[in-house]
Amino acid sequence: MQIRWISFCFLLLFTLGGKASELVDFLRSQEHVDHVEVMEAHSFFREALLVWVRQPVDHGDPGKGSFLQRVFVSALERSAPVVLVTEGYAAAYGKNPRYLNELCPLLGASQVVVEHRYFGESWPEDRDWHYLTVENAAGDHHLVTELLKPWFSGKWINTGISKGGQTALLHRVFYPDDVDLTVSYVAPMNLDVEDGRHEPWIAKVSGDRESRRKIREFQLELLRRRDRLMPLFEKNIADKKYTFRAPLDEIYDFTVLEFSFSFWQWGRNPEEIPALTATDEEIFSYWNKNCSPDYFSLEELERMGSFFIQAARQLGYYGYDTRPFRKYLHIKTARNYLAQLFLPEKYRPAFDRSSALKTQRFLNTTNLPMVFIYGKNDPWTASGVVVPRKSHILKVVQEGGSHSTRIATLDETNKKAVLQKIGETVSLPEPVIAE
Repeated sequence: MQIRWISFCFLLLFTLGGKASELVDFLRSQEHVDHVEVMEAHSFFREALLVWVRQPVDHGDPGKGSFLQRVFVSALERSAPVVLVTEGYAAAYGKNPRYLNELCPLLGASQVVVEHRYFGESWPEDRDWHYLTVENAAGDHHLVTELLKPWFSGKWINTGISKGGQTALLHRVFYPDDVDLTVSYVAPMNLDVEDGRHEPWIAKVSGDRESRRKIREFQLELLRRRDRLMPLFEKNIADKKYTFRAPLDEIYDFTVLEFSFSFWQWGRNPEEIPALTATDEEIFSYWNKNCSPDYFSLEELERMGSFFIQAARQLGYYGYDTRPFRKYLHIKTARNYLAQLFLPEKYRPAFDRSSALKTQRFLNTTNLPMVFIYGKNDPWTASGVVVPRKSHILKVVQEGGSHSTRIATLDETNKKAVLQKIGETVSLPEPVIAE
């Protein structure tokens, strides 16, 4: 019996190894594949590979050079659907054998995670910001789909979260036939560097009136206690070795202003906000836990600088409403803070909203199926896509939801609507349909 079991295991490993080698051999034969590494796979998949894809620096002029982009392929059978994750940032998680996009078990799908250009390990040698555009990113995803479609014959679904959700939509805008369905989570479509819709949303929509009042009073208390909290603020920064472009007194102000956006974005509980009678240590600890100044640090900028370049040029961002706090602020204005705190010196690009306008025209005229998922409390929902009343496009906004809203966290009505819309394009297993 033991010999038979060992023989069965050996045969199973040999069979799986053969299937893996077929995909590896296919990838290694492709013009745009530089090399392939075998990874440990999630138990859901048959095999997992890290594929280094050679991308043009400029898809409009391939003669300007190339760079290697990380693409993580976790495969089922060739006929299975494919979930293409258009990551908006670095994608190191793609190498984690525990990572599984929620759409994959819903659809019985393979998973392809594409790291965004100019993030993680997917950089050109010459860091010319001119080529960090939504058009070139869409070109990257087009090349990846063209590369893999000869192997994977099932339906294709592109998806992403936040900037990744925006990236998925833009991929669909520029290459509408690459995928059969887009499922975009909490994706903004900003119209300016400081869009202007987020501040009123925080003031009037996120949470309820009492919660909003409580947050505003907490921010005011942080400013009133500046002299007492500043030593704690400075010590924390010194301990963490953070450095900044602006004086700490100004960073203090910006961290106070950021608090309400961060609070609602990540779905914090208003009941946990300390009372105004709490000690300095309690007030500071809660503030620092939920809105650390590292967001404004040069150390964080080293990791996220590419995003702020994109925000300044094409993607846009949000501003701060200083009016309720003007009496206590030391900064003269919060306008243009992105350039002041996050952009390279002397780099002040003009904002180009043409891709956002192109996207809106696409949404107004397309007949392609798409699903957009948002959380109502999330400030990013303020600049979410404006969807026309068309049967092929579904937008759901989860009551009380945050930037962490997913299909799994939707209420039953919204979840049923999303699964039904997905099922119109990609067949769902019976247990999922039953839900």
